Amino acid sequence: MTLHAIQAYLPLMLLLGFATYFQTVTGFGLGMIVLGGASGFGLAPVASVAILVSLVTLVNSALALPGKLHHIDWRAVRAATLGILPSVVVGVLLFDYLNGTASHVLHLLLGAVVLYGGVGSALRPAPRAERSGDTGFFFSGVFGGLLSGMFGISGPPLIFYFYRQPLTLMQIRCALILLFAVTASIRTVYSAFAGQLPASMWWQAAVALPVVAFATLLARRHPPPLSGVTTRRLAFLTLILLGTHLMVSAVLEMA
Repeated sequence: MTLHAIQAYLPLMLLLGFATYFQTVTGFGLGMIVLGGASGFGLAPVASVAILVSLVTLVNSALALPGKLHHIDWRAVRAATLGILPSVVVGVLLFDYLNGTASHVLHLLLGAVVLYGGVGSALRPAPRAERSGDTGFFFSGVFGGLLSGMFGISGPPLIFYFYRQPLTLMQIRCALILLFAVTASIRTVYSAFAGQLPASMWWQAAVALPVVAFATLLARRHPPPLSGVTTRRLAFLTLILLGTHLMVSAVLEMA
């Protein structure tokens, strides 16, 4: 990759760095922020960015989770994973269909996903008094897998469901990061078999690797001075505005 090409990817790399830092601190946000920002500001095609997000999510998880696996609610993660496994492939197939026949609809759907992630999280009800059963975690995985396959964004259903549980913030954060690694792994393997990982995609991932690694380690060692609640609210507001922008622009294009 030439210097000119690297400079062209600089805005996307900065967006990746910010989203990686935020996800390491909160447990979510990388996919929603990068896909929403890249699509809304025309930084790169949605299809290629979705694959890139899957690749860098694996790097983020590998650096963020060591030493913290004992915080994970493995029963909940297993149930959600069972829902994720088949639905990611279904989501990828649906994405391929929409990307070829209704790109404006795809743009609108992406805006709706980002907006839902922001509003749903901002209006998240108080945690349940008791932990939910495995069935609920399973279906959160099904819907999360569908969104991961379509957009590389498995966050909204999983975030909403896990944050409603009477778990500590550390437990929720580690579980979500691990589940995002699961969805990213499935999507990456499928993309490889489908021939959707050209050399240019690996070059993009190579350029993003040091950015993602630096942002992850920075977040682990130097979390922001703001409280967790304040940080989440700022991010939720950003997602709401971003999702609204995506939906309005898609509607205007369709009109």
